[in-house]
Amino acid sequence: MVDGYQVVKLPNANVPNFQRRTVYCPAGKVAVGGGAEAQGNDAILVGSFPTDDGHGWIALGRQNAYSSVGISVYAICANH
Repeated sequence: MVDGYQVVKLPNANVPNFQRRTVYCPAGKVAVGGGAEAQGNDAILVGSFPTDDGHGWIALGRQNAYSSVGISVYAICANH
Protein backbone atom coordinates (compact mmCIF):
# COMPACT_ATOMS: atom_id res chain seq x y z
CA MET A 1 0.00 0.00 0.00
CA VAL A 2 1.21 3.50 -0.84
CA ASP A 3 1.87 5.74 2.18
CA GLY A 4 -1.16 7.95 2.81
CA TYR A 5 -3.19 6.38 -0.04
CA GLN A 6 -6.51 8.16 -0.55
CA VAL A 7 -8.97 8.50 -3.44
CA VAL A 8 -10.65 11.90 -3.71
CA LYS A 9 -13.75 12.27 -5.90
CA LEU A 10 -15.48 15.23 -7.47
CA PRO A 11 -19.01 13.85 -8.01
CA ASN A 12 -20.77 14.03 -11.34
CA ALA A 13 -21.98 17.49 -12.37
CA ASN A 14 -23.15 18.91 -15.68
CA VAL A 15 -20.78 21.51 -17.09
CA PRO A 16 -20.48 23.18 -20.50
CA ASN A 17 -18.70 21.11 -23.14
CA PHE A 18 -14.90 21.30 -22.81
CA GLN A 19 -15.03 23.04 -19.39
CA ARG A 20 -12.35 21.64 -17.10
CA ARG A 21 -13.28 20.17 -13.72
CA THR A 22 -10.49 19.79 -11.17
CA VAL A 23 -10.23 17.80 -7.93
CA TYR A 24 -7.36 18.40 -5.50
CA CYS A 25 -5.63 16.14 -3.00
CA PRO A 26 -5.67 17.14 0.68
CA ALA A 27 -2.79 19.28 1.95
CA GLY A 28 0.51 17.40 2.13
CA LYS A 29 -0.49 14.90 -0.56
CA VAL A 30 0.17 14.64 -4.30
CA ALA A 31 -1.74 12.94 -7.10
CA VAL A 32 -0.05 9.71 -8.17
CA GLY A 33 -2.86 8.90 -10.59
CA GLY A 34 -6.41 9.72 -11.45
CA GLY A 35 -9.28 9.28 -13.82
CA ALA A 36 -12.63 10.58 -14.92
CA GLU A 37 -15.99 9.64 -16.35
CA ALA A 38 -18.15 11.43 -18.91
CA GLN A 39 -21.89 10.78 -18.54
CA GLY A 40 -24.75 11.43 -20.93
CA ASN A 41 -26.03 10.43 -24.36
CA ASP A 42 -23.03 10.13 -26.65
CA ALA A 43 -20.75 11.63 -23.97
CA ILE A 44 -17.01 11.60 -24.71
CA LEU A 45 -14.18 12.09 -22.23
CA VAL A 46 -11.84 14.49 -24.01
CA GLY A 47 -9.08 14.78 -21.40
CA SER A 48 -7.94 13.30 -18.08
CA PHE A 49 -4.58 14.47 -16.73
CA PRO A 50 -2.76 15.77 -13.62
CA THR A 51 -2.62 19.44 -12.66
CA ASP A 52 0.63 21.23 -13.46
CA ASP A 53 1.59 21.30 -9.77
CA GLY A 54 0.89 17.56 -9.31
CA HIS A 55 -1.62 18.11 -6.50
CA GLY A 56 -4.79 17.24 -8.39
CA TRP A 57 -6.50 15.83 -11.46
CA ILE A 58 -8.30 17.57 -14.34
CA ALA A 59 -11.00 16.21 -16.65
CA LEU A 60 -13.09 17.55 -19.49
CA GLY A 61 -15.52 16.15 -21.99
CA ARG A 62 -18.23 16.88 -24.51
CA GLN A 63 -21.57 15.51 -25.53
CA ASN A 64 -22.66 15.47 -29.17
CA ALA A 65 -25.88 17.43 -29.85
CA TYR A 66 -25.84 18.93 -26.33
CA SER A 67 -24.12 21.98 -24.89
CA SER A 68 -23.22 20.29 -21.57
CA VAL A 69 -21.83 17.00 -20.29
CA GLY A 70 -21.70 15.21 -16.93
CA ILE A 71 -18.14 14.89 -15.61
CA SER A 72 -16.83 13.04 -12.52
CA VAL A 73 -13.15 13.36 -11.56
CA TYR A 74 -10.99 11.15 -9.31
CA ALA A 75 -7.51 11.71 -7.90
CA ILE A 76 -5.42 8.95 -6.35
CA CYS A 77 -3.43 10.70 -3.66
CA ALA A 78 -0.42 9.75 -1.55
CA ASN A 79 1.76 11.47 1.02
CA HIS A 80 4.22 13.97 -0.44
